[in-house]
Order: sequence, then C-alpha cells, then structure tokens
Amino acid sequence: MRKRVWCDCEICQSYSESRWRIQFLNLCDWHTHLLKNSPNRTVHIHVLNNTITANPENVEYMLKTRFDNFPKGKPFSAILGDFLGRGIFNVDGSFWRFQRKLASLELGRVSTRAYSFQVVRVEIQQRLIPLMASSADEIVDLQEVFRRFSFDCISRISFGLDPAELDLSLPLSDFIASFDLASKISAERAMATSPMVWKAKRFFDIGSERRLRRAIGTIHAVARDFIRERRKLGFSDGKDLLSRFMCSVGDDEEFLVDIIVSFLLAGRDTVASALTSFFWLVAIHPEVEAAILEEAIGVDSADQVRELHYLHAVVFESMRLYPPIQFDSKFCVEDDVLPDGSFVKGGTRVSFHPYAMGRMEEIWGSDCLEFKPRRWIRDGVFVNENPFKCPIFQAGVRVCLGKELALMEIKTVAVSVLRRFRIELAQPDHPPRFSPGLTATFRDGLRARIRPRSSN
Repeated sequence: MRKRVWCDCEICQSYSESRWRIQFLNLCDWHTHLLKNSPNRTVHIHVLNNTITANPENVEYMLKTRFDNFPKGKPFSAILGDFLGRGIFNVDGSFWRFQRKLASLELGRVSTRAYSFQVVRVEIQQRLIPLMASSADEIVDLQEVFRRFSFDCISRISFGLDPAELDLSLPLSDFIASFDLASKISAERAMATSPMVWKAKRFFDIGSERRLRRAIGTIHAVARDFIRERRKLGFSDGKDLLSRFMCSVGDDEEFLVDIIVSFLLAGRDTVASALTSFFWLVAIHPEVEAAILEEAIGVDSADQVRELHYLHAVVFESMRLYPPIQFDSKFCVEDDVLPDGSFVKGGTRVSFHPYAMGRMEEIWGSDCLEFKPRRWIRDGVFVNENPFKCPIFQAGVRVCLGKELALMEIKTVAVSVLRRFRIELAQPDHPPRFSPGLTATFRDGLRARIRPRSSN
C-alpha cells in the first residue's frame, strides 16, 4: 500500500503535490508533456498505479490484439459504479455484449437514422435557431446552449420524451445539475491517489460522497419518471432506443435506469463537448468558416450533409486537437508486455490518451499543433486515418456505436448555425481550461457574441 500511496519520483511528486499546475493549465497538457518526453511515448504514474500511453501500437494492442486482457475491469467499475451502474460504459462480459448487440441493431436501422435526423432538424429549426436569433448581438455561453440542445436531442432520440431544456431564461433543471455534479465527482474519484479516501467518505456519508449520493438519487428518480412515462405512452412500437430495451429487459427498472444514464452521458456530454471545441476553433480561423460555407451552398438533406467532405474534415480535426474524451482507461488482467516493450503488471490501470496523441509529431507531422482540416483531405475527398492513432471514437471491439449519429448531429448544427450567424468570441486569445469530468468541458464556458448574417 505504501508503494501505491507514496513515491518520491519526480512524476509522482509533481502529481501528488499538484506542482504540475505551476507550468500547465490542464492535467491533459501535463500528461502530453510527459508523453512527448518519453522515448516510447509511455509513462507510469506509480501513486495511481496507472500506465499512460500515446503510442498507436499500444492502443491497437489494448483495444484489439489483447482486448480480453484489457477490460474495463472491476476497479474501474467500482469507481463509476454508483453513477453508471451496469450501463454499457462500465461493464464487461455478458452485460456489455447484450447492450452492445441491441444498441448496434437499433442504431444500424435506416428508420432509426431517419428518425434521429428528423429530431435533430426539428430541434434546430424550432428551438436552437430561434434562441440564437433572440440573443442576437448579445454574449451567451455557447457551451451551455449546446449542452441543453444535445440533452433535448438525446432525450427524444433515446427515450421518446421531450424535456424542453433549451431555454436560457430558465435555470438548469435539478436533473442536469445533478448529472454534471455526479460526472465531476466520479472523475475525481478516478484521479485520487488512494481509493480509501473516497470509500471512507462514502461509508460515513460526508463531503463530496454525500453530494454524489444525493445527485445520483435525483438522477435515478428522474430516470424512473422517464420509464413510467414511456410505459404510460406505450413502448411496444416506439421508435426510441429506451422502448427497444424495455421490450428486451422487461421489468428490470434498475437496469433501465443505468441504460438511461449511459445514453445521456454518450449523447449529451460528448456531442456538446465536440460542438464547443468546433465553434471555438472555427471562430478563430475565419478561412475555415468561409470554406465550410462555400461547400454547404444548397445543402439541405441528411444525405447531402453526409457528403460535405471538408466539413467532415473540420469536425475530425477539431476532435483530434480537443477530443471529448481526453483519455480512457482499462485494467490489465494478467501481466503483459506492450508492443513498445513496457511491462504492465496485472491489476494496473492502463490509459490511452487521444488528447496527447493529437499532439505527437511522429503521428501528425511537425504541424501537429496547428488546426489544419485539409490534412484529412485527399483529392477533394475525406480520408479517415488509422483509428488507433486517432481513437476519438475508441477503436477495435469497443468502437463507438453512436459515431455516425454524433457526426450527423454535429455537422447539421454546424451548417445550420454558420449559415445564419457569425460567432465572435468574447476572449479569443484565451486557450481553454478544462473542468474535472468524464468528458472535456470548458471550465469558463464558451462566451461569444452572436452576429446575424445579412440576408445575402
């Protein structure tokens, strides 16, 4: 236990005493610094028993070659168990396979994709655009707008219910505030040098663990209301994902609650994070904005949006630099050796780091820190890269099932908003600072002035 809680190496001292904050704004930037200075792009933080890598060969080894030896694992499931329960992001084995198979079948249906596009389009036309028009020439927090927008979208797509959160005149609902708090405290658990601290606080129901318990209580109460409302409306022929799961799992309400939480985490937080980074980068690169608008002339349907190769490249380039999930962790079951020669002892947390990987010269070239969407274009066509060198949607067996849905939502919002408004950042020279959480969130939001474009 002493080895895990205390270590006098420079890296562990810097982490334990938060000395990294002297030089870096964000923990992910410190990780990137460590990984850039490691010959094999892999480091080990002893006090966390955590190996972190930005080596694509290691990522492929974890997510594909030796997938069974690098599951989420019981330690990680314990950290997020109170919040995510038995949802797809927190389980392995039969529970994971069942949820993935059912979600894959539903998300792959043409009817599901058409329904999702219709929901997103209606939300944009009837709520997002009117809200932005009513805020013309005012400064608003776009991150907050996108979080509310994506919450409404995923609720309608996944549960067939409309929470109508996209109204900035209303305070955040208790549900959303509780969801954000639970995400933050759960992430802080994962960053603690010893689980004994948060487990003791949970046992005595004090401090952050007491706030987490209350937040989860609120989340579960609202999720049960979703389930009751869905039953009242009928679910046997529902187009939403919750109805499909209800047909399959019957009356296991606790399991359905966990599924709801997982869908919200996937469909609300990650999409809002991607939209925030996208609009921040486009606002400070007017030449990119102009190219998007030129390509989007005359585009109106889902199929046409899908064919916008330059816009697709801009979305991927923004997520390369600012991925919604900055790093993700697995646990090594048995002693193993990564392709770069790093020995990993069984029981070690092993994290791959998309944020750092987007900043590695050997992966992206000497211009890796620059925002250059055309790096993804070959002969006018978007060309995807090896997913193991840019695992923003994971890769291998656990590749994100909602990838196409998320890209459709992001690109549709981008075209709809940029056609009608110019976004002027309130602080264009300030790089983002991130809040603790399971997804990347700008600590100070994205404050911007919304300028309507002329009718021409």
